[in-house]
Amino acid sequence: MNSNVNLVQTVLKFTYGLVPIVAGLDKFTNLLTDWSQYLSPGMESMLPFSAGTFMAIVGIVEIIAGIIVFLRPVIGGYLVMAWLLLIALTLLFSGSNLDVAVRDVVMAIGAFSLAKLSQIQAVK
Repeated sequence: MNSNVNLVQTVLKFTYGLVPIVAGLDKFTNLLTDWSQYLSPGMESMLPFSAGTFMAIVGIVEIIAGIIVFLRPVIGGYLVMAWLLLIALTLLFSGSNLDVAVRDVVMAIGAFSLAKLSQIQAVK
């Protein structure tokens, strides 16, 4: 049983460590997608800088979050969970990319699971 818990915690740690880092790096290259398409026009108009600059800042935050997952999976899991929920809420309020919002909520549940499993592992 304990080996299964360790395996799931490790898989989640690598998933929620690597995915934010890769997505964050891609904010600078747009190889996976044009990330600015996920920024609503209303939000973009409120920014004091370009959508590209905003996405670069988002990328840096995501890279840092991924690194924190590897170093401190409890804190990192909660951080990634909160970040994904904020993205989902932003998409829901914009009324666009609702499929991505739902996916991000599901991913947030996985990040929460990582944090809780990591808490159990830390106690042992």
